[in-house]
Amino acid sequence: MEDLRGKIEVSIGRMKFAGEGTQDWLSDQLEKILNTLEKQPAFADEVAEETSSAVQQVGNQAGKQAVGSLANYLKSKNAASVQTKKFLATAGWLMKKGKTLVSTSDVTKALRENHQTKLGNPSESLNQNVSKGFCEKSGKEFFLTPEGWEELGDSL
Repeated sequence: MEDLRGKIEVSIGRMKFAGEGTQDWLSDQLEKILNTLEKQPAFADEVAEETSSAVQQVGNQAGKQAVGSLANYLKSKNAASVQTKKFLATAGWLMKKGKTLVSTSDVTKALRENHQTKLGNPSESLNQNVSKGFCEKSGKEFFLTPEGWEELGDSL
């Protein structure tokens, strides 16, 4: 039986590996590299940070959509008067414009800069949207869930 040969190039953070050999040998080498990386928390944090930054940049470029004014978007979603829906729709508008994660201050800033009435308690609006399953927190920021987009009758 013939040994299949292959070639692999891997870059993870500052670590780079290139090899050529049998599939079994390449598989063993890759497993060793991954096991070594798992044991180095500082390196793992660096890799996670670099990956997150790259994903955010790609998401910002790929995720941008032609979106009209915030006022028109709120009106089209019937979200001009109900606080929690206004919060949700504003966050959705920001995500359509390319933000992958949104903060409460992003929402209040967008409303202010687009000459829309402010929210009474933005943090409470976020918490209500989270409890309904329309948003999910990620650290100090959040994103709309598929249920949130469905509530708006929209998608990202």
